[in-house]
Amino acid sequence: MLWEPDRMPFLQINAGPEGPALHATPQPLRPSLTQALRAQGPIIIMTHGFKFAPGQGLDCPHNHILSLSPLSRCWKTLSWPRHLGYGAGHRDEGLGIAFGWAGRGTIWQAYRQARNAGHSLAHLIRMIHQIAPGRPIHLIAHSLGARVVLSALHDLPGDSIRRAILLCGAEYIETAKAALSTDAGRSAEIINVTTRENDLFDFLLERLIPPARFRENRSLGRGLPDLSNTLNLQLDHPATLARLSRAGFSIAPAKTRICHWSAYLRPGVFPFYRDLLRHPDDWPISELRTALPYQPDPHWTRLRRLAPRILPVARPETAALP
Repeated sequence: MLWEPDRMPFLQINAGPEGPALHATPQPLRPSLTQALRAQGPIIIMTHGFKFAPGQGLDCPHNHILSLSPLSRCWKTLSWPRHLGYGAGHRDEGLGIAFGWAGRGTIWQAYRQARNAGHSLAHLIRMIHQIAPGRPIHLIAHSLGARVVLSALHDLPGDSIRRAILLCGAEYIETAKAALSTDAGRSAEIINVTTRENDLFDFLLERLIPPARFRENRSLGRGLPDLSNTLNLQLDHPATLARLSRAGFSIAPAKTRICHWSAYLRPGVFPFYRDLLRHPDDWPISELRTALPYQPDPHWTRLRRLAPRILPVARPETAALP
Protein backbone atom coordinates (compact mmCIF):
# COMPACT_ATOMS: atom_id res chain seq x y z
CA MET A 1 0.00 0.00 0.00
CA LEU A 2 1.36 3.43 -0.94
CA TRP A 3 0.11 6.68 0.52
CA GLU A 4 1.58 10.15 0.46
CA PRO A 5 -0.36 12.88 2.33
CA ASP A 6 -1.66 15.66 0.07
CA ARG A 7 -0.64 13.63 -2.95
CA MET A 8 -2.07 10.87 -5.04
CA PRO A 9 -3.14 7.73 -3.18
CA PHE A 10 -2.35 4.43 -4.77
CA LEU A 11 -3.36 1.14 -3.13
CA GLN A 12 -2.03 -2.35 -3.73
CA ILE A 13 -4.80 -4.81 -2.89
CA ASN A 14 -5.02 -8.57 -3.35
CA ALA A 15 -7.78 -11.14 -3.51
CA GLY A 16 -7.33 -12.99 -0.23
CA PRO A 17 -9.00 -16.06 1.28
CA GLU A 18 -11.15 -13.80 3.47
CA GLY A 19 -11.75 -11.17 0.82
CA PRO A 20 -9.69 -8.21 -0.40
CA ALA A 21 -6.60 -7.37 1.65
CA LEU A 22 -3.73 -4.91 1.48
CA HIS A 23 -0.61 -6.23 -0.21
CA ALA A 24 2.47 -7.01 1.91
CA THR A 25 1.05 -5.73 5.19
CA PRO A 26 -1.23 -7.15 7.91
CA GLN A 27 -2.95 -3.79 8.35
CA PRO A 28 -6.72 -3.87 7.83
CA LEU A 29 -7.93 -2.64 4.46
CA ARG A 30 -10.84 -0.42 5.42
CA PRO A 31 -8.94 2.39 7.24
CA SER A 32 -6.44 2.73 4.38
CA LEU A 33 -9.22 2.64 1.81
CA THR A 34 -11.20 5.28 3.73
CA GLN A 35 -8.18 7.57 3.84
CA ALA A 36 -7.34 7.02 0.18
CA LEU A 37 -10.90 7.78 -0.94
CA ARG A 38 -10.53 11.35 0.32
CA ALA A 39 -8.67 12.07 -2.89
CA GLN A 40 -10.72 13.76 -5.58
CA GLY A 41 -10.74 12.27 -9.04
CA PRO A 42 -11.49 8.97 -10.73
CA ILE A 43 -11.27 5.56 -9.10
CA ILE A 44 -9.60 3.12 -11.47
CA ILE A 45 -9.02 -0.53 -10.56
CA MET A 46 -6.42 -2.39 -12.64
CA THR A 47 -6.00 -6.15 -12.75
CA HIS A 48 -3.74 -8.59 -14.55
CA GLY A 49 -4.02 -11.98 -16.19
CA PHE A 50 -2.29 -15.37 -16.31
CA LYS A 51 1.17 -16.02 -14.79
CA PHE A 52 1.06 -13.20 -12.22
CA ALA A 53 0.55 -13.72 -8.48
CA PRO A 54 1.13 -11.42 -5.50
CA GLY A 55 4.32 -12.09 -3.56
CA GLN A 56 5.94 -14.14 -6.35
CA GLY A 57 9.06 -12.05 -6.92
CA LEU A 58 9.16 -10.45 -10.35
CA ASP A 59 5.95 -12.34 -11.22
CA CYS A 60 4.18 -10.28 -8.56
CA PRO A 61 1.97 -7.79 -10.42
CA HIS A 62 2.94 -5.14 -7.86
CA ASN A 63 6.53 -5.43 -9.09
CA HIS A 64 5.47 -5.50 -12.71
CA ILE A 65 2.69 -3.90 -14.80
CA LEU A 66 0.62 -2.76 -11.78
CA SER A 67 3.51 -0.90 -10.15
CA LEU A 68 4.25 2.82 -10.26
CA SER A 69 7.94 1.86 -10.43
CA PRO A 70 8.26 -1.70 -11.82
CA LEU A 71 11.21 -3.80 -10.66
CA SER A 72 10.86 -6.21 -13.57
CA ARG A 73 12.90 -5.50 -16.69
CA CYS A 74 10.88 -7.89 -18.84
CA TRP A 75 10.03 -6.53 -22.30
CA LYS A 76 6.35 -6.79 -21.39
CA THR A 77 6.74 -4.50 -18.37
CA LEU A 78 4.98 -1.17 -18.60
CA SER A 79 3.56 0.78 -15.65
CA TRP A 80 -0.20 0.82 -16.08
CA PRO A 81 -0.72 3.26 -13.17
CA ARG A 82 1.66 5.87 -14.58
CA HIS A 83 0.23 5.56 -18.08
CA LEU A 84 -3.28 5.99 -16.65
CA GLY A 85 -2.26 9.27 -15.04
CA TYR A 86 -1.16 8.30 -11.54
CA GLY A 87 2.09 9.16 -9.81
CA ALA A 88 2.64 12.80 -10.78
CA GLY A 89 1.20 14.16 -7.52
CA HIS A 90 -1.67 16.17 -8.99
CA ARG A 91 -4.56 16.68 -6.58
CA ASP A 92 -7.17 15.45 -9.04
CA GLU A 93 -5.44 12.15 -9.86
CA GLY A 94 -7.98 10.23 -7.82
CA LEU A 95 -7.46 6.74 -6.44
CA GLY A 96 -5.60 4.05 -8.34
CA ILE A 97 -5.97 0.46 -7.17
CA ALA A 98 -3.73 -2.39 -8.31
CA PHE A 99 -5.72 -5.57 -7.75
CA GLY A 100 -3.66 -8.75 -7.59
CA TRP A 101 -4.83 -12.35 -7.57
CA ALA A 102 -3.32 -15.84 -7.83
CA GLY A 103 -2.91 -16.29 -11.58
CA ARG A 104 -0.03 -18.78 -11.54
CA GLY A 105 -0.13 -22.57 -11.88
CA THR A 106 -1.72 -24.25 -14.88
CA ILE A 107 -4.14 -22.41 -17.14
CA TRP A 108 -6.94 -24.54 -15.69
CA GLN A 109 -6.01 -23.54 -12.14
CA ALA A 110 -5.73 -19.88 -13.08
CA TYR A 111 -9.09 -19.98 -14.85
CA ARG A 112 -10.73 -21.25 -11.66
CA GLN A 113 -8.86 -18.74 -9.51
CA ALA A 114 -10.01 -15.88 -11.74
CA ARG A 115 -13.61 -16.60 -10.85
CA ASN A 116 -12.76 -16.69 -7.13
CA ALA A 117 -10.89 -13.41 -7.49
CA GLY A 118 -14.03 -11.91 -9.01
CA HIS A 119 -15.87 -12.46 -5.73
CA SER A 120 -13.09 -10.65 -3.89
CA LEU A 121 -13.13 -7.80 -6.42
CA ALA A 122 -16.89 -7.42 -5.94
CA HIS A 123 -16.32 -7.26 -2.16
CA LEU A 124 -13.81 -4.44 -2.71
CA ILE A 125 -16.17 -2.51 -4.98
CA ARG A 126 -19.01 -2.81 -2.46
CA MET A 127 -16.68 -1.54 0.25
CA ILE A 128 -15.74 1.48 -1.86
CA HIS A 129 -19.40 2.34 -2.41
CA GLN A 130 -20.08 2.02 1.34
CA ILE A 131 -17.28 4.46 2.14
CA ALA A 132 -17.84 6.84 -0.78
CA PRO A 133 -21.39 6.41 -2.12
CA GLY A 134 -21.93 7.54 -5.65
CA ARG A 135 -18.28 7.70 -6.69
CA PRO A 136 -17.92 6.17 -10.18
CA ILE A 137 -15.59 3.19 -10.41
CA HIS A 138 -13.77 2.16 -13.60
CA LEU A 139 -11.78 -0.97 -14.36
CA ILE A 140 -9.16 -2.12 -16.83
CA ALA A 141 -8.09 -5.75 -17.14
CA HIS A 142 -5.96 -7.94 -19.38
CA SER A 143 -6.48 -11.56 -20.44
CA LEU A 144 -7.88 -13.64 -17.54
CA GLY A 145 -8.38 -10.38 -15.70
CA ALA A 146 -11.44 -9.97 -17.92
CA ARG A 147 -12.87 -13.12 -16.30
CA VAL A 148 -12.20 -11.56 -12.89
CA VAL A 149 -14.14 -8.42 -13.83
CA LEU A 150 -17.05 -10.26 -15.47
CA SER A 151 -17.32 -12.65 -12.51
CA ALA A 152 -17.56 -9.69 -10.13
CA LEU A 153 -20.68 -8.42 -11.91
CA HIS A 154 -22.70 -11.36 -10.53
CA ASP A 155 -22.08 -10.18 -6.95
CA LEU A 156 -22.84 -6.48 -7.43
CA PRO A 157 -25.97 -4.33 -7.60
CA GLY A 158 -26.74 -2.03 -10.48
CA ASP A 159 -24.61 1.08 -11.06
CA SER A 160 -21.63 -0.44 -9.24
CA ILE A 161 -19.25 -0.04 -12.20
CA ARG A 162 -19.26 2.88 -14.64
CA ARG A 163 -16.91 1.60 -17.35
CA ALA A 164 -14.61 -1.39 -17.83
CA ILE A 165 -11.99 -1.94 -20.53
CA LEU A 166 -11.16 -5.59 -21.25
CA LEU A 167 -7.88 -6.12 -23.11
CA CYS A 168 -7.68 -9.37 -25.10
CA GLY A 169 -10.06 -10.97 -22.64
CA ALA A 170 -9.57 -14.69 -21.94
CA GLU A 171 -13.22 -15.56 -21.45
CA TYR A 172 -16.20 -16.89 -23.39
CA ILE A 173 -18.90 -14.83 -25.06
CA GLU A 174 -21.72 -16.81 -23.42
CA THR A 175 -20.15 -16.31 -19.99
CA ALA A 176 -19.90 -12.60 -20.73
CA LYS A 177 -23.56 -12.55 -21.82
CA ALA A 178 -24.56 -14.03 -18.46
CA ALA A 179 -22.55 -11.35 -16.64
CA LEU A 180 -24.04 -8.59 -18.80
CA SER A 181 -27.55 -9.78 -17.94
CA THR A 182 -27.03 -9.01 -14.23
CA ASP A 183 -28.05 -5.69 -12.70
CA ALA A 184 -24.42 -4.56 -12.55
CA GLY A 185 -23.80 -5.82 -16.07
CA ARG A 186 -26.73 -3.96 -17.57
CA SER A 187 -25.59 -0.65 -16.05
CA ALA A 188 -21.85 -0.95 -16.77
CA GLU A 189 -20.22 0.08 -20.04
CA ILE A 190 -17.96 -2.69 -21.34
CA ILE A 191 -15.31 -1.94 -23.97
CA ASN A 192 -13.94 -5.16 -25.43
CA VAL A 193 -10.51 -4.46 -26.96
CA THR A 194 -9.50 -7.11 -29.48
CA THR A 195 -6.78 -7.61 -32.06
CA ARG A 196 -6.22 -10.34 -34.59
CA GLU A 197 -2.70 -10.63 -33.13
CA ASN A 198 -4.41 -12.47 -30.26
CA ASP A 199 -6.15 -15.10 -32.42
CA LEU A 200 -3.76 -17.88 -31.44
CA PHE A 201 -4.44 -17.25 -27.74
CA ASP A 202 -8.19 -17.19 -28.35
CA PHE A 203 -7.80 -20.51 -30.16
CA LEU A 204 -5.86 -22.01 -27.23
CA LEU A 205 -8.53 -20.92 -24.75
CA GLU A 206 -11.26 -22.49 -26.88
CA ARG A 207 -9.34 -25.75 -27.17
CA LEU A 208 -7.87 -26.08 -23.68
CA ILE A 209 -10.80 -24.92 -21.56
CA PRO A 210 -14.17 -26.22 -22.74
CA PRO A 211 -17.02 -23.79 -22.04
CA ALA A 212 -19.31 -24.68 -19.17
CA ARG A 213 -22.87 -25.65 -20.12
CA PHE A 214 -22.33 -24.76 -23.78
CA ARG A 215 -21.28 -27.20 -26.49
CA GLU A 216 -20.37 -24.42 -28.88
CA ASN A 217 -18.82 -21.20 -27.68
CA ARG A 218 -16.30 -18.63 -28.75
CA SER A 219 -13.92 -16.31 -26.96
CA LEU A 220 -14.32 -12.57 -26.46
CA GLY A 221 -11.90 -11.99 -29.32
CA ARG A 222 -14.80 -12.73 -31.66
CA GLY A 223 -16.81 -9.87 -30.19
CA LEU A 224 -19.33 -9.10 -27.47
CA PRO A 225 -23.02 -9.07 -28.34
CA ASP A 226 -24.38 -5.87 -29.87
CA LEU A 227 -25.85 -4.09 -26.84
CA SER A 228 -26.26 -0.41 -26.01
CA ASN A 229 -23.59 -0.67 -23.28
CA THR A 230 -20.99 -2.72 -25.16
CA LEU A 231 -18.32 -1.81 -27.69
CA ASN A 232 -15.95 -4.05 -29.65
CA LEU A 233 -12.79 -2.16 -30.50
CA GLN A 234 -10.35 -3.95 -32.80
CA LEU A 235 -6.93 -2.36 -32.37
CA ASP A 236 -5.45 -3.65 -35.63
CA HIS A 237 -8.38 -2.56 -37.79
CA PRO A 238 -7.10 0.16 -40.20
CA ALA A 239 -10.39 2.09 -40.16
CA THR A 240 -10.45 2.08 -36.36
CA LEU A 241 -6.90 3.43 -36.15
CA ALA A 242 -7.65 6.07 -38.79
CA ARG A 243 -10.72 7.33 -36.94
CA LEU A 244 -8.92 7.37 -33.60
CA SER A 245 -6.10 9.31 -35.24
CA ARG A 246 -8.56 11.93 -36.44
CA ALA A 247 -9.80 12.18 -32.84
CA GLY A 248 -6.27 12.91 -31.66
CA PHE A 249 -5.05 9.45 -30.66
CA SER A 250 -2.08 8.24 -32.68
CA ILE A 251 -1.92 4.49 -32.08
CA ALA A 252 0.81 2.53 -33.81
CA PRO A 253 -0.34 -0.14 -36.28
CA ALA A 254 0.20 -3.80 -35.47
CA LYS A 255 3.65 -5.04 -36.44
CA THR A 256 3.36 -8.68 -35.38
CA ARG A 257 1.22 -11.63 -36.38
CA ILE A 258 1.02 -13.07 -32.88
CA CYS A 259 1.01 -11.07 -29.64
CA HIS A 260 -1.08 -11.42 -26.50
CA TRP A 261 0.18 -8.15 -25.00
CA SER A 262 -0.25 -5.76 -27.92
CA ALA A 263 -3.44 -4.28 -26.42
CA TYR A 264 -1.39 -2.52 -23.76
CA LEU A 265 2.13 -2.44 -25.25
CA ARG A 266 1.23 -0.81 -28.58
CA PRO A 267 2.54 2.78 -28.61
CA GLY A 268 -0.28 5.27 -28.21
CA VAL A 269 -2.93 3.01 -26.65
CA PHE A 270 -2.70 4.26 -23.08
CA PRO A 271 -3.50 7.92 -23.81
CA PHE A 272 -6.72 6.61 -25.35
CA TYR A 273 -7.52 4.30 -22.42
CA ARG A 274 -6.69 7.11 -19.99
CA ASP A 275 -9.19 9.42 -21.63
CA LEU A 276 -11.87 6.71 -21.82
CA LEU A 277 -11.60 6.12 -18.06
CA ARG A 278 -10.80 9.58 -16.74
CA HIS A 279 -13.23 11.46 -19.00
CA PRO A 280 -16.02 9.02 -19.85
CA ASP A 281 -18.53 11.82 -20.45
CA ASP A 282 -16.32 13.12 -23.25
CA TRP A 283 -16.43 9.71 -24.92
CA PRO A 284 -20.03 8.40 -24.70
CA ILE A 285 -20.18 4.78 -25.71
CA SER A 286 -23.07 5.57 -28.07
CA GLU A 287 -20.86 7.95 -30.05
CA LEU A 288 -17.96 5.49 -30.03
CA ARG A 289 -20.24 2.78 -31.37
CA THR A 290 -21.33 5.10 -34.18
CA ALA A 291 -17.83 6.29 -35.07
CA LEU A 292 -15.91 3.01 -34.92
CA PRO A 293 -16.35 -0.26 -36.82
CA TYR A 294 -18.30 -2.56 -34.52
CA GLN A 295 -17.80 -6.04 -35.92
CA PRO A 296 -14.23 -7.38 -35.61
CA ASP A 297 -12.51 -8.86 -38.64
CA PRO A 298 -12.79 -12.65 -38.94
CA HIS A 299 -10.31 -14.71 -36.95
CA TRP A 300 -7.01 -15.62 -38.59
CA THR A 301 -7.03 -12.51 -40.81
CA ARG A 302 -3.37 -11.98 -39.92
CA LEU A 303 -2.52 -15.68 -39.87
CA ARG A 304 -4.66 -17.09 -42.66
CA ARG A 305 -1.84 -19.10 -44.19
CA LEU A 306 -0.73 -20.39 -40.79
CA ALA A 307 -4.15 -21.09 -39.29
CA PRO A 308 -4.10 -24.38 -37.37
CA ARG A 309 -6.66 -27.08 -37.80
CA ILE A 310 -9.34 -27.06 -35.14
CA LEU A 311 -8.59 -30.09 -33.02
CA PRO A 312 -10.11 -30.57 -29.55
CA VAL A 313 -7.40 -31.08 -26.96
CA ALA A 314 -9.23 -30.16 -23.76
CA ARG A 315 -8.60 -32.38 -20.76
CA PRO A 316 -11.64 -34.49 -19.86
CA GLU A 317 -11.41 -33.55 -16.18
CA THR A 318 -11.94 -29.85 -17.01
CA ALA A 319 -15.28 -30.32 -18.74
CA ALA A 320 -17.28 -29.02 -15.75
CA LEU A 321 -15.30 -25.82 -15.17
CA PRO A 322 -17.56 -23.00 -14.03
